[in-house]
Amino acid sequence: MLRAAARPASVAARALKPARAFSISAARRSDEKHIEPALFPPGSKAGVVPTDEIHATGLERLQVLGELTGVKVFDYDPLDSSRIGTKSNPVKVFSWEPERIIGCTGAPAESHELHWMTLKHDTHPRCPECGSVYAMDFQGDLEASKHAHH
Repeated sequence: MLRAAARPASVAARALKPARAFSISAARRSDEKHIEPALFPPGSKAGVVPTDEIHATGLERLQVLGELTGVKVFDYDPLDSSRIGTKSNPVKVFSWEPERIIGCTGAPAESHELHWMTLKHDTHPRCPECGSVYAMDFQGDLEASKHAHH
């Protein structure tokens, strides 16, 4: 009975001819100058286990290099939860970008479940649980960020 069930599947599989993907890429010449971005390391030598400083790339490398020099690249500090923000005195959130995702756990901290909100430079969202209002302390260049996202 198993043979009878497997036979039609194998016959159907043989009937299908696999499609072959065709793709091309630009030819690369050896005389082309290739400029490595600053956040891509040269890599480790053969037979050597790479360290984080050598192996990390992109934002992770930026963070590792920042930690080596004592610069805190990303802000992991919690928002001010000692008070509830109001429309006249909202909780300020520092940002270099015009949009940021924030989480509210209430005031005092952990008084309700975590609620995620999108905070934009021109809006003041209110937490649906505790009613705390947040405002962005935008430090970036709005025109430059508009061009970067388009």
